[in-house]
Amino acid sequence: MMKPNAIHSLFPDIAPGSVSFLSILDQFDMGVVITDTVGKILYFNDVQARIDNLDPNDVVGQKVTDCYRVDDDVTPIMKCVHSGRTVDNFACYYRTRLGKVVNSVHNVYPLHSYETLIGTICFVRDYSITRETFETISQPHASREIRTFNISGTPAKRRDLGNGTRFSFNDIIGKSSEFVKAVESARVAADSPSSIMLYGETGTGKELLAQSIHNKSARKSKPFTAINCAAIPEHLLEGILFGTAKGAFTGAMDKQGLFEQAEGGTLFLDEINSMSIGLQAKLLRVIQERKVRRIGSLKENNMDIRIISSVNEDPHQAAERGALRYDLLYRLGVLIIRIPPLRERMEDMEKLICHFLHKHSLLLEKKINVISADVMDLFHNHHWIGNVRELEHVIEGAVNLVTDGEAIEIRHMPVHISQSTVSLPSVSTPSTSLAEKGTATPAGPLNVVFPVDSCAPAPVVFHPKKSLANIQAENESRTIREMLAFFQGNVSRAARKLGLSPQLLHYKMKKHNIQRKEFLI
Repeated sequence: MMKPNAIHSLFPDIAPGSVSFLSILDQFDMGVVITDTVGKILYFNDVQARIDNLDPNDVVGQKVTDCYRVDDDVTPIMKCVHSGRTVDNFACYYRTRLGKVVNSVHNVYPLHSYETLIGTICFVRDYSITRETFETISQPHASREIRTFNISGTPAKRRDLGNGTRFSFNDIIGKSSEFVKAVESARVAADSPSSIMLYGETGTGKELLAQSIHNKSARKSKPFTAINCAAIPEHLLEGILFGTAKGAFTGAMDKQGLFEQAEGGTLFLDEINSMSIGLQAKLLRVIQERKVRRIGSLKENNMDIRIISSVNEDPHQAAERGALRYDLLYRLGVLIIRIPPLRERMEDMEKLICHFLHKHSLLLEKKINVISADVMDLFHNHHWIGNVRELEHVIEGAVNLVTDGEAIEIRHMPVHISQSTVSLPSVSTPSTSLAEKGTATPAGPLNVVFPVDSCAPAPVVFHPKKSLANIQAENESRTIREMLAFFQGNVSRAARKLGLSPQLLHYKMKKHNIQRKEFLI
């Protein structure tokens, strides 16, 4: 987004109305920021707004150093402004002014007009995984099909708990024996200082469980720091993990690594089996000595952190094929917890569907709670390579396509799901304790109705020792918080859903000490 005259302050020779490249930048799948020569932001696209949890209208016109908790000598944009040279693959781990932690890589290029520096353009690739639970499917084919339903940019609707996490054990849904066993093992081990390795396919909820462990541990008031080892190039990963010392290489600055950033808290290393063997050896030494040394430094710093790691395959098989060092496996896998894939916990299917229907219906301001029996058969027979994450995307895509009161049919399914309808075996519909059967037509099967009450959060239980005024106040505060959480802190949409004016909702938020920034994703 750019203020009307901002682009022409940067490019005065371009006639108004003739600039079309901004519409191209708006379509980029990475963050884009354009500044002038003093670091004032002139353009800030929607992707960057999602990465930084900031409103473009609030940051356009502000200096970079006013929007982020950084100094001129550590922000890549200001380095480019001061030097006039390109800043390539600059790894950043920073906190926005609203408190969100971002792990990203920046490429900044100077903009010249007749050999005079007039500004910079910065491209940002977000490598944070703390916001990626239930958001992206790792299989490229499945991801493309689901994106046709225009849901790829929708973030998870959970409020930040203030320590870098959004989930606790209360957010976990499932009753299948193997899944319950995994959750109970994690719950029991939460207070232990020993390292935990989570083993499960993509989309099974490894980070959800890791965050839940952190929030039940004695370290819950300290930061939870997560990094996807598969998403960051190896030559950048070492500096991000261990930090760098000034002069270690060209352009290197004194900067903390994630081990130092996570001091006192929990470091979650996702997909550690994708890390190179050489880097695994360096990681092993840090874990053994409980000391970390920045790249280019001779000084070692003591560390007090708990490490939770994850792999997307059997860790012993990964070690056998050389993808994971045995000694690192023994260090990180003191307790190994296997999270079963969705196809092994089909008894949880209805509960998960019910949860996602309620979540996305409320978000999209619809009332969708009917799924055709054919679709339910499809769900029970699909392989679910993307597991729970894939199921949520499919439900979200369908809710986008149907209208109020309409049942979700096979035609609302993405292609990779609907094509599996050929020769489906018969599968029974859910039990009436979880779903009620609708009225059937003589020529077709029954639709499955998920009652709204069974999907919604549990109502507040009356407590006889509380006064009526206290009960009403608690109900009002709870309802406002739930609505703000679903609408990501958008007060106008939450007020409209509650039947209030925005002014009245702001008054009630102040009355109950509810801060809008708590619900920004």
